[in-house]
Amino acid sequence: LTPNRHNLYPAFPNPFNPLTTIGYSLSYEEHINLGIYDITGRKIKTLVNGQQGFGYNEVKWNATNELGESVSAGVYFYKIQVGQISETKKIILLK
Repeated sequence: LTPNRHNLYPAFPNPFNPLTTIGYSLSYEEHINLGIYDITGRKIKTLVNGQQGFGYNEVKWNATNELGESVSAGVYFYKIQVGQISETKKIILLK
């Protein structure tokens, strides 16, 4: 099945420790950017930055930043940018 629009799904599990899965679907092949942001809006990790095929995709986040260091417990946001469309959802890291 091909989705008829782009979707960003709730992360599972949420709250999480130490790993969560973020799912998204694309209605056509497209360049996407999927990142993790802290409560101040600062990007702390890029999960995907590149061409993705249509259909369902998922990526796992292990609560680390770009340097591979563990991040502190708290509220984070994951944001997908597909062309001119973006969507953001909240996740909570418990330790």
